[in-house]
Amino acid sequence: MGWVPAQGRLAAGLLVNLSASICIVFLNKWLYVRLGFPNLSLTLVHFAITWLGLYLCQALGAFAPKSLRPAQVLPLALSFCGFVVFTNLSLQSNTIGTYQLAKAMTTPVIVAIQSLAYGKTFPLRIKLTLVPITLGVFLNSYYDVKFNALGMVFATLGVLVTSLYQVWVGAKQHELQVNSMQLLYYQAPMSSAMLLFIIPFFEPVFGEGGIFGPWTLSAVIMVLLSGVIAFMVNLSIYWIIGNTSPVTYNMFGHFKFCITLLGGCLLFKDPLSVNQGLGILCTLLGILAYTHFKLSEQESNKSKLAQRP
Repeated sequence: MGWVPAQGRLAAGLLVNLSASICIVFLNKWLYVRLGFPNLSLTLVHFAITWLGLYLCQALGAFAPKSLRPAQVLPLALSFCGFVVFTNLSLQSNTIGTYQLAKAMTTPVIVAIQSLAYGKTFPLRIKLTLVPITLGVFLNSYYDVKFNALGMVFATLGVLVTSLYQVWVGAKQHELQVNSMQLLYYQAPMSSAMLLFIIPFFEPVFGEGGIFGPWTLSAVIMVLLSGVIAFMVNLSIYWIIGNTSPVTYNMFGHFKFCITLLGGCLLFKDPLSVNQGLGILCTLLGILAYTHFKLSEQESNKSKLAQRP
């Protein structure tokens, strides 16, 4: 895609991530609610198909694998497992609205991690936009008529691990001088091996409710389709973060919750209270303010570069 302008490639990557992320939420929720497919087993399918997809990509010459030591990828593989497992458990236990909106807390946590661990600074106005986002998430979760304490624990753990994972994705690509495909190519099989060892302790493998249980052909097709979409989500996450930043990726991601929230109400009859609506509105205002300030900052930087002799 070298002939496509950088803005066009970024727009295409964002569009792929938007479409795939929305599809994966609804499809996974359907597999959990309607079919009762086990969570960790579905995650394993996602990892395996992601690795298979990358293997085919490198066989077709889309990228050249780069030799990496397992120790260099291990922290990323562990956080990748935690990120997918806890977010899937959150989706399984919460309404789609609460699940999606809780993910908005990833942005404040990422800002905190980058400030404390990496010494990155953010303007005060950017930090202030995180206040309505956090308040909106709290209001939505507190007034959710289907409030689930265990679901909120999963959502909190998911936010913490996801934040670490997304920060490390960007840091590792720069540290190891690899692109998104090269890094994910090594990480996906390592994460699959970890889950393969863990699954028998938490979920049945054979029989009713197990990954090798008596599933119908339509169920198998839906699980495989979920894996293909997960591959697109994983690859686009790496690509977008590598070409922008974890915070920018998350701010883009927050707009997806509007569509998933509407879909949750229509497909799964998730109720929505007035206070939840206020929480959603509050979060949206914070997102819009962040986007405005970020765009202003980028324009200012471009002007400064243009003025240099």
